[in-house]
Amino acid sequence: MNKAQLVEAVAEQLGGRKAAAEAVDAVLDTMVRAVVAGDRVSVTGFGTFEKVERSARFARNPQTGERVKVKKTSVPRFRPGQGFKDLVSGSKKLPKEGPSVKKAPKGSLTPGKAGTTAAVKRAATKRAAAAGAAVTEAAAPARKAAAKKAAPAKKAAAVKKTAAVKKTAAVKKTTAAATKTAAAKKAAPAKKAAAVKKAAAVKKTAPAKKTTTRKTTARKTAAK
Repeated sequence: MNKAQLVEAVAEQLGGRKAAAEAVDAVLDTMVRAVVAGDRVSVTGFGTFEKVERSARFARNPQTGERVKVKKTSVPRFRPGQGFKDLVSGSKKLPKEGPSVKKAPKGSLTPGKAGTTAAVKRAATKRAAAAGAAVTEAAAPARKAAAKKAAPAKKAAAVKKTAAVKKTAAVKKTTAAATKTAAAKKAAPAKKAAAVKKAAAVKKTAPAKKTTTRKTTARKTAAK
């Protein structure tokens, strides 16, 4: 029996194919979403649908016999209930009319309406977290590129600052040298004038000393 035949069979009981198709789709969709979210769907007398984790292992290729490593994965699993097993094995007779599986007591379905809603919410939260991680991972290269782009600018600014400091120091040094040279040039004429005055005074004093020496010699001669 495929899905279309299942819908036809349900339609005979519900009295309309559209309503039967919607009912089958709703039941299957709810069960699939709950199992994917990690919840267990249990129908008393029928069975349990659940998600099972399979660890990494080694298997063999049936065609080549080669040993192949199988990654860790998750698979759905269905475990038939005891009532279903009894009907299939023949230990219990299938009723001619009415549901083959007895109605489950109130609140015995897993996860139930509240559980299914919680499972859907958890699945949505996981998807949102995965999307956020993807956005963050996608933004990482942009941040790295921006950092790389900003690095030359920082280096150029540092170089400019160093050049400005060196230029300022050179200007200060040149200004100081120019000031010192100007002061030396300004002081040179004064020194030269002082030297000229001193030389003139020496020349003026020399004849006086010579005259005094002559007078002293003349006195000595007259005394003799």
